[in-house]
Amino acid sequence: MARFKLTVEYDGTGISGWQRQNDQMSVQEYLETALQKLSGEHTKIIAAGRTDSGVHAVAQVVHADIQKEITPYNVMHGINFYLSQLTPQIIIRKAELVDDSFHARFSATGRSYFYRIINRQARLALAANRAWHIPELLDAKLMHEAAQILIGDHDFTTFRSTQCQSLSPLKTLERLDVIREGEEIHVTTSARSFLHHQVRNMVGSLRLIGNKKWTISDLKSALEAKDRRRGGEMAPAQGLYLMEVQYP
Repeated sequence: MARFKLTVEYDGTGISGWQRQNDQMSVQEYLETALQKLSGEHTKIIAAGRTDSGVHAVAQVVHADIQKEITPYNVMHGINFYLSQLTPQIIIRKAELVDDSFHARFSATGRSYFYRIINRQARLALAANRAWHIPELLDAKLMHEAAQILIGDHDFTTFRSTQCQSLSPLKTLERLDVIREGEEIHVTTSARSFLHHQVRNMVGSLRLIGNKKWTISDLKSALEAKDRRRGGEMAPAQGLYLMEVQYP
């Protein structure tokens, strides 16, 4: 048996997120179905982290144990061949043979996410399922200034889903940058790990800073309240991208 590390790209539009569901197709189920067709084995694929329905990934990382003797090249191209018959929205970018001690989730030392906002009056056409459309003008510089309050070690209960299963709300945010590029506003964030919905909830609160409904002091007070009801609305899933998972 050999363990393979797979780097996966997917468009989450219309897919029920990473985890298998009883009544809807997920990224996990698509991948496991393709791998079964390739290897003839029922293999559970483990991801670095779950993504919600509608969330995209540029470089999700998963691992799978395969008994069949096969090269990384054939794993990648074989899974992609069967994926092409199932959905055009998922692709294996890279397959690597790794040691049995490697674990896609528990070996990870960091994760990076990107959130895309398109800040213009006209509705979206090409980016309709790949960004958050906000028509009112946002102050990206003020959003970035406010975002720095969230850097470091904090109790992020205010930005945590009420269904979050993490044992602790304490996380260390390493980066939270907000940059305007023309009519787009890009939010980039990194941490060892994130709470469920943390990124989307932080972006939703930063939107209130950008449209001047909140002050920076309001964001600080919301963080210190440790109460989800004190946070801004959750940003929609379609603007969020898992960009990278880091390993030693």
